[in-house]
Amino acid sequence: MKWYFKDLQKYADTDPFTFNEKVDIKDELLDRYSDEVIDATQFNIDGTAFSDQGDVIIDTHIVGKLTVPSSRSLEPVDLPLDFTVEEYYVPSKAAESRYGKDDVVFVVDEDDQIDMQSAVIDNVILHIPMHILAPDEIAGKRMPSGKGWDVLSTDDYKNQKAELKTVDPRLAKLKDLFKDQDSK
Repeated sequence: MKWYFKDLQKYADTDPFTFNEKVDIKDELLDRYSDEVIDATQFNIDGTAFSDQGDVIIDTHIVGKLTVPSSRSLEPVDLPLDFTVEEYYVPSKAAESRYGKDDVVFVVDEDDQIDMQSAVIDNVILHIPMHILAPDEIAGKRMPSGKGWDVLSTDDYKNQKAELKTVDPRLAKLKDLFKDQDSK
């Protein structure tokens, strides 16, 4: 899925270039992002590309499924993805100023190619949530643990911290013993 920028500039807003392809990006994902991705299905990519003032605007709808590790237990979790992306390709750095800070803008030479497959891979990685849990973990399954360690929920941590703050009543009077040194 590579197109020349110059060729895409020929398509006007009224007559856009349309595309609908299935791409297998599993190998690239596993090669570049082996810590974040365990498996991937084929992704269906469809969209349009058109030219406006010499710039190329590509609207893409991406649908597929990843298998990623749970952020808590590293168990495999299926993650369906269905999102749209709008990217702007411009011929010069000056043309970049026509777009806002939140817009995704790339500066290319007129003879350069636009590699849609790389754009899809980058956007798929960007749509993986930072915090993802397996269904059992969402349902409240016991946290992972091992020899000498446990994973605690936020509530369990707060309760444990509160228990540590409570002072044995027999030692409470010792707290007043060095009052003068605390203020220094």
